Amino acid sequence: MQVKELKNEGLSVELEITVKAGDIDKHVEAKLAEYGKTMKLPGFRPGKVPLALLKQRYGKAVLGEVLETAVNDSTQKALNDKKIRPALQPKIEVKEFDEGKDLVYSMAVEILPDFKVMDLKSLKLEKPVAKADKKAVDEALEKIASQNRGSVPVSREAKKGDIVVIDFHGRTKDDNKEHPGMHAHGHHLELGSNQFIPGFEDQLVGSKAGDKVEVTVSFPKDYQAEELAGRDAIFDVEVEEVREMTDTTLDDDFAKNLGLESLKALKELVEKQIQSEYDQISRLKLKRSLLDSLDDAHDFEIPAGMLSLEMDSIRQQISIERPDQVKDGKLELSKDEEEELDAIAARRVRLGMILSEVGRSNNIQITDHEMQRAVINEAQRYPGQEAQVFEYYKSNRQALEALRAPVFEDKVVDFILELASVTEKSVALDELTAEEEEESYLGKKKGAKSSAKKASGSAAAKSDAKPKSSGAAKKTTAKKAGGTKKSEK
Repeated sequence: MQVKELKNEGLSVELEITVKAGDIDKHVEAKLAEYGKTMKLPGFRPGKVPLALLKQRYGKAVLGEVLETAVNDSTQKALNDKKIRPALQPKIEVKEFDEGKDLVYSMAVEILPDFKVMDLKSLKLEKPVAKADKKAVDEALEKIASQNRGSVPVSREAKKGDIVVIDFHGRTKDDNKEHPGMHAHGHHLELGSNQFIPGFEDQLVGSKAGDKVEVTVSFPKDYQAEELAGRDAIFDVEVEEVREMTDTTLDDDFAKNLGLESLKALKELVEKQIQSEYDQISRLKLKRSLLDSLDDAHDFEIPAGMLSLEMDSIRQQISIERPDQVKDGKLELSKDEEEELDAIAARRVRLGMILSEVGRSNNIQITDHEMQRAVINEAQRYPGQEAQVFEYYKSNRQALEALRAPVFEDKVVDFILELASVTEKSVALDELTAEEEEESYLGKKKGAKSSAKKASGSAAAKSDAKPKSSGAAKKTTAKKAGGTKKSEK
């Protein structure tokens, strides 16, 4: 194999690689010998066909496979010999290749820059922490109580805040056809809860037990079930019962109804869950502080290809979140937004390279157990549909690799935090949760506008395994004792 350097400028390298005809012939013979083990020809037993005969008959046919093997092997050898660490997959252009001739091709590759990671032990970071106080626990308990109120039947017209027990059958107005999920029997619906699509609950206000009500609604244009999105529908509703909500007493009996031993045990569980949420916010703020420090301490050239891919990824995310800014398939941004996008993309690539180098130089690996845990955690986000999530990641290697990225990142971050000097600072809850919304797994570029927060969202892929719901119900939320809703980006 011969390697000639055609270009070496900055992070861009181009090589011309020649693989001699004799080496190509060896690849052909190896491939034919492999096929010859099972190939049948008249007069020969499987595995006994002479190589010369196989080469005569099938030598040209295997050249395509041989080309791929020869290019892959010689490319890797050239990279290793020249100690080149590619930033992205090399671009290959075959110049000459035919039976009995040398293989000549060019390889253009962007290389990772050489840079020295700062002394991680010199990092001095501050971690804001807050404790779950009695007020927060009491507020959470009151919320749990309000979500678990009892009810009694009443003989009057239903009003907002009441529960109506209903049977309903729905159909789309244009074709008078019932779709899956458009009917139910004995359903308990709290009026004013916005559990059903807009307009449904309002039309049942004033109804009484025994009433039959024709409810007409329009499904939102962005409704999850595509076959119903934007369509008008009619629901024939029969009101079986009107029930009035009753107050709940926070006592041991209430706690036992939730599966706990006592009110004290419920309070301890709530306090633990609240503290866990505070701790997650504390870690997020500490992580952002760490990434800001790493960004400040490093300045090196970024491979243009990596930067371009990151910008494309951010553009795609913005296009989804701001469809009104997409014209003729192209995202339209102002000059300031373009500059902001450049800054975010550059920061993410730079920090990603720093974390990758820390992981590589310290041999930080992701174990199978850690990946299994990550998939389980993702599946737990979709109660009742865990099997579908598992299957999604089992059959989608790209999604699994995307899930690996944040796991690796957090492991590297933990490694750095072990080396850094971290001081805890007690703060009030308001200070801890100020600007709590999650920006990016790599934080936000110094000086960038706050509108960049969504644009710089995590590169980790999210599972699309959650099935779409349909029918009148807009959403179903699984509530845990003491659980408070956490913002997710």
